[in-house]
Amino acid sequence: MKNSQARRSAISRRFSAPYVRVWQLAWPMILSNITVPLLGAVDTAVLGHLPSPEYLSGVAIGASVISMLLWAFGFLRMGTTGLVARAGDDRAGVAWLLRALCLAALLGFMLLLLASPLLPLITQWMNASAEASPHAQDYLQIRLLSAPLVLANFALLGFFIGRQDSRAPLAILVTANLLNILLDLLLILGLDMGARGAAWASVSADVCSFTLGFWLLGKRHRPALVELRRVLKSVDFWPWQNTGPWRELLRINTDLFIRTCLLLFTLTFFTAQGAAQGDTVLAANAILLQLLMMTSYALDGFAHATESLVGHAVSRGSMAQFKRTNTAAGVWALASAMLITLVLVVGESWILAMFTNIPDVLDAAAVFYPWLCALPLVAVWSYQLDGVFIGAGKSRQMRDTMFIATVMVFLPCWWFTRQWDNTGIWFSLFLWFVARSAGLMVYFYNYTKNNYWL
Repeated sequence: MKNSQARRSAISRRFSAPYVRVWQLAWPMILSNITVPLLGAVDTAVLGHLPSPEYLSGVAIGASVISMLLWAFGFLRMGTTGLVARAGDDRAGVAWLLRALCLAALLGFMLLLLASPLLPLITQWMNASAEASPHAQDYLQIRLLSAPLVLANFALLGFFIGRQDSRAPLAILVTANLLNILLDLLLILGLDMGARGAAWASVSADVCSFTLGFWLLGKRHRPALVELRRVLKSVDFWPWQNTGPWRELLRINTDLFIRTCLLLFTLTFFTAQGAAQGDTVLAANAILLQLLMMTSYALDGFAHATESLVGHAVSRGSMAQFKRTNTAAGVWALASAMLITLVLVVGESWILAMFTNIPDVLDAAAVFYPWLCALPLVAVWSYQLDGVFIGAGKSRQMRDTMFIATVMVFLPCWWFTRQWDNTGIWFSLFLWFVARSAGLMVYFYNYTKNNYWL
């Protein structure tokens, strides 16, 4: 009898272990991701209480530009996570981190040098008013100073996630965002520095993130920090000594860069088409898109957990662990998407009222709100399978799927539904997510059937 109970208990623990592990890794990432839109909301609230709207307009333009520029380099986080997760030991993992940091420094300084002279042209392209343009340029000029550190932070976050340490990213992002909020209040409201104050607050937060990241590297991953010195002294680390790993790093990151640029193009195109239909539609779409981004930030927590666990399974050559991880993460992600959809459906009136009290905008947002409610259940698989392919190092499949979804689905669909006005662009976005999820599912099924993962 006791042996039977012990066997049942062991089976229960074995069944529940992957679910527990995924949740342990995911919840810190979900919390840290939620702080990102919260920071934007605080920035808006602080600047919105200044006597002139030109400060808010200038920072809004500058923040959107810098976000697009830096988001395009988000491949440094994703690529580093997969490479570190598949590394066999501390030395190999630290070597990938150092290569990513070198690439981040190079790209960061190139961005700083090349983008600075183009700021007047960029603000003109964004249709900044004469009053808001100087504030936007001041904001961008200051924010670019920390570009190398921001890209280095991407690499550090990728290393921590790849090592299945989601507490460190939580500590880094929450601490930096709280510092940013406090400095916003001090520099903007206290010292009346306007847009420059908002920029310096963000730069200070970037410095804090980088410093705290390296401190946590030594605190939580001491063996890795010891290996860092050895890697730097090794004879085969630098590209002129051993080109193989550097080519692999560039291959993965190039695929992810193309994929991210296509994603940014789609979202920017979506916003532009809404703007062409008037300020009311633009405002309604902006609110709904912000809500969509918030749901994606939450669901990405399970994708981040999947990246590190899948990478570990691939490095061990364990198909059983690979399948258990994906089953557990998929169940968590689907349950979360269903919960988010339920909250969106039930809370429509008060959710929209949190963002605006303008009747026309509320009415327009309500018309297209059903699209928002339907998207989490479709988009969750694109997020989740991105995590699988990042962890397994299959970046080409992510690139190709995004290309097909954008060029062969989204754009043709928009072209043939232009007469539907805003409904057409929402329908096109919905099919874009469907194509992304379906494309990755086809790859996933084919690779699992033929055991191409290991």
